[in-house]
Amino acid sequence: MMTRSISRSAARLSAVQALYQQEMEGTEPARLIHEFHHHRLGATIEGDTYAEAEISFFDDLVSGALARREEIDALISERLAEGWNLERLDKPMKAILRVGAYELIARPDVPVASVISEYVDVADAFYDKREKGFVNGLLDAIAKVARPAA
Repeated sequence: MMTRSISRSAARLSAVQALYQQEMEGTEPARLIHEFHHHRLGATIEGDTYAEAEISFFDDLVSGALARREEIDALISERLAEGWNLERLDKPMKAILRVGAYELIARPDVPVASVISEYVDVADAFYDKREKGFVNGLLDAIAKVARPAA
């Protein structure tokens, strides 16, 4: 039996991958989620076994982040340094920030510190220390607006 935290971590990483794929290919959200359910979550692809993810959590992260993309992109854009905009960020970074921001604004059941820590860990799979600090700072700034009491 896998612990909930591992299955949620796997759901977060998979949600970031799904948003990245959606941006690259323009895959329709329902088809995208279906594809991940049947071909990625818990599957073995080219020798790599993907962890079992908490399916309902994955579904919420992907569908919610896509449905609220305009609101999320505004939250991210407002907190970028002067001279930067969302288009300057690479696609994996946008996916990490979008899913992380969605979880901060829509999942009050998950503590802020856990959300930020999880997406810094996701960033670690793709980036070096500087980018991990960027994810940490930006999600922390969003958390102050999304959950002022936290």
